[in-house]
Amino acid sequence: MEGLSPTDRLFITQVGLEPVLRQRAAALGAEHLFGTDLVSFETRDDHVVSVIRPHGGGAEEVVVSGYLVAADGAHSAVRKQLGIPMTGRGSFADCVTIYFKADVNPLMGDRNLSVVYVNHPELMGFFRFSITGDSGFLAVFATLEPDGARNTRVGEDISGEQCVELVRTALGSVSGLPVDIESIQRWSAMAATAGSFQGGRVFLAGDAAHVMPPTGGFGGNTGVADAHNLAWKLAYATQGIAGPGLLDTYSAERQPISALTVEQAYTRYALRVDPSLPRDDLMPPLDDAAIELGAIYRSSAVHSDTPPEQQLDDPHARTWTVGARVPHVPLAVDGNQISTLDAAGPGFALLTDHEQELWQRAAGEAGEALGVAVAVKTIDRGSLPGPTEPAAGTAGHGWTGAALIRPDGIIAWKPDLPAAQPAAQLAAVLAGLLSRTAS
Repeated sequence: MEGLSPTDRLFITQVGLEPVLRQRAAALGAEHLFGTDLVSFETRDDHVVSVIRPHGGGAEEVVVSGYLVAADGAHSAVRKQLGIPMTGRGSFADCVTIYFKADVNPLMGDRNLSVVYVNHPELMGFFRFSITGDSGFLAVFATLEPDGARNTRVGEDISGEQCVELVRTALGSVSGLPVDIESIQRWSAMAATAGSFQGGRVFLAGDAAHVMPPTGGFGGNTGVADAHNLAWKLAYATQGIAGPGLLDTYSAERQPISALTVEQAYTRYALRVDPSLPRDDLMPPLDDAAIELGAIYRSSAVHSDTPPEQQLDDPHARTWTVGARVPHVPLAVDGNQISTLDAAGPGFALLTDHEQELWQRAAGEAGEALGVAVAVKTIDRGSLPGPTEPAAGTAGHGWTGAALIRPDGIIAWKPDLPAAQPAAQLAAVLAGLLSRTAS
């Protein structure tokens, strides 16, 4: 992943990440209602009516909103009420994740291991350890009997004492190691994707939209990508900047790439964890960076005369493909260095390596006509890393001199240069991307 982002990659658990996200959301004005159940919801022509209630009982409250985002997990009641089916591999193991405290520093030594797969005569699973080496979790996919019989129903009936022994066994039969079990989470290994991520004014995100085994570590990242894609579209729609058609592009963009990611996670599970699963119909394993950062979106929210046929691009090739994530390139802005990945938010950005003043005027006129911010940022051609021509077998045509970047960092359009009537052209493109008519 080196060179693909202005920041280093960080492995972080959900327990570690959630407080950070919660604090940031609260600072931006979000209200959190913990321990609250969604009793019911009803969609109307121009709003959604939801009934909520404190978990365990209490007074019900009616909430009226423009839209509803259902992130209610793999067994989403909202998805079921919408009648949206799940398709894929279904469930193939009842697993358990054991969160524990134990000093594993003597076993780890100086090694910095993010994921440790366990292929033991008695169990199959993987470890994740804290950076301090005094805690972690063990995900157990299956236990093995002395005769080789495989038990994939680990989570059905397991005690705390058994969990201690599983941790010790997975660490290498360290019988005397003190192990304190913090919690035991039972879950099903599944691989399935919702047929659509939208039902009218209701959107599915995270596990409600796609479930996959943890092999590959794609689950959390895929859920974050859902939110990243949907957030700016909801903001623009609720602010009247975009027409309702922009929201339809959420499912069009996220559902196909999520289905591919689910299959990639299943492929890794079958190849790494469970040799008993059939392999005759597996999707060949693809590059991790392409899965996580190489999605190519096709919808009315990207403007391209020749959309690519493949779903993934190679982010290392920096092809500048319309519909793909903008490559990371350092930019000098007001004496500070930022990345092309940060150039757009909260509005659009037009990156260019020439005719700065021409595009500044065009962006100002187009932005004023549509009521949307379009920042113009200059790219130094000499700062473009590597060759600007795409590698063989990848999509796109390299850097061509200008590119319009969406608020989520996706390349929305590359104009033909030199541009004729750039303001009118930019306004027409933006209007199409936002599902509205330029005024």
